[in-house]
Amino acid sequence: MKLPEISTFIAQWPSLGVTQPAAWRVSQDCENQVLALLTRLGTGYRRHGDCAIHESAIVEEGAVLKGPIIIGEGSFVAAGAYLRGGVYLGSHCIVGPSCELKSTFMLAASKLAHFNFVGDSLIGEGVNIEAGAIIANYRNELDGAIIKIRYADNVIETGVNKFGALIGDGCKIGANAVIAPGAILEPNSRVPRLGLIDQFAYE
Repeated sequence: MKLPEISTFIAQWPSLGVTQPAAWRVSQDCENQVLALLTRLGTGYRRHGDCAIHESAIVEEGAVLKGPIIIGEGSFVAAGAYLRGGVYLGSHCIVGPSCELKSTFMLAASKLAHFNFVGDSLIGEGVNIEAGAIIANYRNELDGAIIKIRYADNVIETGVNKFGALIGDGCKIGANAVIAPGAILEPNSRVPRLGLIDQFAYE
C-alpha cells in the first residue's frame, strides 16, 4: 500500500530536506538526520559539540541536552527538560519543565506544556500538547512487538518496534491524554483531556 506522505500531515516538511519517506524510518534514524541538518544550518547558531542553539533561543539552566540537537530561532527549553537521541526544534517552539523529547522532530510554534514524554515522533507546526500528555513509543504490553498501524482501512506494517506518532499541523492534545505507539493524527485533530488514541492493528 502507499505510505502516508509526511508532507500531507506537516506542510513544511519538504523544506527540511529529509529524504526518508516514512515517519517511523525518520524517527529510527533521527540522530543521523539531525547530524545531516547540522551541516546545512545557516548563521545565527551557537555550536556546542553536536548541539546547535539559535542565538535567539533560550535554554534554561538545568535542561539536559544530549546531541545531536538543533534548537531553532526563538525557541524555549525550560529547566528540567531532557532532550536526547536526535532532536530538532523548529522556530518558536516551547519545551516546558520536566518534558522529555527522544528522537523527535517538532516544527515551528509547537508546544509541550510540562510533564510530557514524546518518543520517536514527528510533530507538525502549531501543535499544542497540554500538561501530562504522553506520546508513547514502545508496546510494553506486547513485549515490544513490531508496530502495525490501522489507518484509512489499511494495516501498515512499519517493521520497527519503536515509533510514537505522526502528528499533523495544528493538532491539540489535551492534558493527560495518551497517544499509543503507532498513531497518525490528521492536521487539526483534537484529542480530549484523558483521551486515548490507539491505532495499533491487533491480531
